[in-house]
Amino acid sequence: MLSMGKGMAWLNGNAIGRYWLRTSSTDDRCNSSCNYRGTFSPDKCRSGCGKPTQRWYHVPRSWFHPSGNTLVVFEEQGGDPTKITFSRRVATSICSFVSENHPSVDLESWDRSVSDDGRVAAKVQLSCPKGKQISSIKFASFGDPSGTCRSYEQGSCHHPSSLSVVEKACLNINSCTVSLSKEGFGEDICPGVTKTLAVEADCS
Repeated sequence: MLSMGKGMAWLNGNAIGRYWLRTSSTDDRCNSSCNYRGTFSPDKCRSGCGKPTQRWYHVPRSWFHPSGNTLVVFEEQGGDPTKITFSRRVATSICSFVSENHPSVDLESWDRSVSDDGRVAAKVQLSCPKGKQISSIKFASFGDPSGTCRSYEQGSCHHPSSLSVVEKACLNINSCTVSLSKEGFGEDICPGVTKTLAVEADCS
């Protein structure tokens, strides 16, 4: 959206959001690289000084039709819509991080996913782009893992069968679902700990 000024955009009736190409201030504390790890400092990650604070606006793949897509732009300041560009991002790595107390997305399925103790069993869902399959599980931990996608770490509680359970459910298919219920992982190895399942997989 670098060719536009300020306004709103919709794709096939779905609101992409508001865009406003503001530039960040030029500052001699601007960093050439960004790393948030370590002790907090307000001067961390001052990158892209003097450049637009945002240029890409993320659109879910599911919003696109096979053909006949309509992009509506409401521009308030003037711009050149002929220079708006789309860039397709190919997902090669997918992640999921879900805890036991995470509510089911599909409210209608709650009655079918109640565990023996009466609670709704949370589920991890992985899905590769159309035409690709889950080719490998790079990380899987059921317990108290931490971190973010592509940098997950095992915690003090880790079920030893985490990887095998996820591989059995997900390898060589386009999408899969893994329940956090005891039927999936068996014995509770860390009583009193709210369990989380973190998974990182590759698509190919």
